[in-house]
Amino acid sequence: MSELFSGWLLPVIYTLGFLLAFSQKAYHWPIARISALTALAVTLAAAAGALLWSQFQVLQFDKLGITLALLVSLLGWVIINYSFRYLAGEPGQARFVRSMLFTLACVSVLVVSNHLVVIVLAWSGTSIGLHYLLTFYRERKAAQIVAHKKFIVSRLADLCLLVALVLIYNATGSLTLPDISAQLQGMDSLPSALHWATVLFALAAILKSAQLPLHGWLIQVMEAPTPVSALLHAGVVNIGGFVLIRLAELVALAPAAQILLVVVGSLTAVLAGLVMMTRISIKVRLAWSTCAQMGFMLMEVGLGLYELALLHLVAHSLYKAYAFLSAGDRVAEARQNDFAPQGKQDHSLLRYLGSFAVTSVAVAGSVALWQALIPSLQVPLAAAVIVALGLAPLLWLERGPAPGLAIRGLLQTLALTQLYLVWHVLFAGLAPAASDSASWLVGWTMLCFTLLYAAQIWLRRHPHGRFARQMYPWAYCGFYLDETFTRLTFKFWPARLSPVQARTLVNRHPADLGDLV
Repeated sequence: MSELFSGWLLPVIYTLGFLLAFSQKAYHWPIARISALTALAVTLAAAAGALLWSQFQVLQFDKLGITLALLVSLLGWVIINYSFRYLAGEPGQARFVRSMLFTLACVSVLVVSNHLVVIVLAWSGTSIGLHYLLTFYRERKAAQIVAHKKFIVSRLADLCLLVALVLIYNATGSLTLPDISAQLQGMDSLPSALHWATVLFALAAILKSAQLPLHGWLIQVMEAPTPVSALLHAGVVNIGGFVLIRLAELVALAPAAQILLVVVGSLTAVLAGLVMMTRISIKVRLAWSTCAQMGFMLMEVGLGLYELALLHLVAHSLYKAYAFLSAGDRVAEARQNDFAPQGKQDHSLLRYLGSFAVTSVAVAGSVALWQALIPSLQVPLAAAVIVALGLAPLLWLERGPAPGLAIRGLLQTLALTQLYLVWHVLFAGLAPAASDSASWLVGWTMLCFTLLYAAQIWLRRHPHGRFARQMYPWAYCGFYLDETFTRLTFKFWPARLSPVQARTLVNRHPADLGDLV
């Protein structure tokens, strides 16, 4: 009974809500809102009980599972309540509610299960539920084409997962995570079958996390309602990182999987970060941001930094849900990160380099202080360098030197560094212990993000120079990486478009007009 209450009651609530909404011709929104509120309350109660007794085993609910269950229930409650207002007056609301509850049920099954077959089936079910949400406006051809592309990518990932399950079962005789973990104890390397299975899981995560060059579907799903974008970017696309964290013991012993995750993830983070700065549509800009952040998270998994990957997953989910549900407020923020910023600026190279030097000292000093207080704290060099690079723009002071702005930037740097270290300590107790990775992978990662920082400096110092003029068209077009896959899609598996005639712009619901900005 305790296992049902603590773990499986969450997907049971969403599943009952889906079945009720499916069987009823009315009251779909009350069913959805009550289900979401009940799921959140139950999960909060389970988390409170776990904290109260300080023994997660009492509730048969692991720390990683309860963290993601809280995230899923919170996002589900927020998005369903937002959707209730956003879709007011729209036809097809019952279909939306059913698809949303089905998707949330699949995600919740995935986060509470420790059986690989259940995890894979729930992951595939999430993709199917999301397909119906992405094609909510069935008459829009763009929505149908993009959903078709995503369907193909997801089925390729499912094929990888199916083969991986067969390999793991043949090698271990079990598909439950505790049994697999028990067999891995004391191993210094994986048998060939388990090594290939881990590589296939990593490849499936790459495919489902919209990594380059099969990323186009994530960027082009803006035809869906904004709540669907929030669910996709805040929750569903993160699942690959969560599954790999679940399989941390396998990933730590599979060098090929680590290399695949680090190389693909870092390149995606760098290239998508450059593309993001060129986009005008705020939702498309946020989509490219998600693509980059997913690359960052998979790179962290490949480096064995599982606590940082989990922190990244949770923080990105909360931020991206907020960003999509308040997309209008992101316009002013986006203008501060343009590819070629407008207006008079201070282009001093010394200021850009000095900013990185100051943030590096601040991060190193903060880490040393925390390690004096908590000797067991370990902050990898790559993580410290990336944090310093990320905080450096706070000290750029491009509008000119001002003591007040400099002091504020330094205080922000110190405050954010302490916040990062606090979350680092907390999540280190939730995720699997960090594992070692090849030194050249760490060097590769630092090189990639250093080059990205250097490119940003050059573009800001020479916004209309030769490099900027040549780079901008390529970055704006996403380096043309999606075109080849799109052509192959139409050649070998063309989409079957609905014959329903598209509505004109005049007949669109006012809530959709924001997607055209």
